[in-house]
Amino acid sequence: MVATSVLVWIPAVLLLDSHADLPRQRLLGVGTWLLLGLLLRGESPVVRAQTAIVVVFATLVEYTFSPLLQVYVYRFENVPAFVPPGHGLVYLAAFSLGRSDWFRAHSRALLTGTVVLGGAYATWGISPLAPRLDVLGVFWYLCLLGFLRWGRSRMLYVGAFAVVTYLEILGTWIGAWTWAPADPTGLVAIGNPPTGAAGGYGWFDLVAISVAPLVLGWWAHLRPGYLAASSVQASGSSAASSAST
Repeated sequence: MVATSVLVWIPAVLLLDSHADLPRQRLLGVGTWLLLGLLLRGESPVVRAQTAIVVVFATLVEYTFSPLLQVYVYRFENVPAFVPPGHGLVYLAAFSLGRSDWFRAHSRALLTGTVVLGGAYATWGISPLAPRLDVLGVFWYLCLLGFLRWGRSRMLYVGAFAVVTYLEILGTWIGAWTWAPADPTGLVAIGNPPTGAAGGYGWFDLVAISVAPLVLGWWAHLRPGYLAASSVQASGSSAASSAST
């Protein structure tokens, strides 16, 4: 349900944003924040912390690489209000897919498919068939291979590959954002979108997984009863959801 909600909401927002002015874009941001908060209510403190870290880290990356360095540019040359919470939704969708029973039951096939499809896509990006050369996509694909080989949550990266690749293709096709032909140095060619974007996004996941225990430890020190109460609430939400299905 989480992944489905995200994969319906974000494309809808991108489509609405393609004809929206700035005030309406901000309203789309408010709606995206509300959806993120609603979905997080049923999650454990660990997942909430990881999602919050992704939002913070991704926001810093967005403002650095979009308005400042112009590696990619949005329609109004800003960071749309729905983008920071959108990163949280993307993380939740990838996490939800990765922990699903279906993904676990087919983990070997999904891992193999991710490696093969990702490799084919990255190879296409540096072939004469691609609209423009995409060296960054190959580098990010190699990052994805590293996450799949040594990462602590490999199925999360499989989910990220599916979600991020889909959204990057859709977002650039709609014109919500456009990638520059090369990085700021002019040395690294970039596709629109980069074929291995999921590998780049894997760094968000890695930061979330690594930093969340520190954040939770600090928060537990400030509010000793928070983790226990939140865990009970998340368990109750999950049980109610299971009963309703």
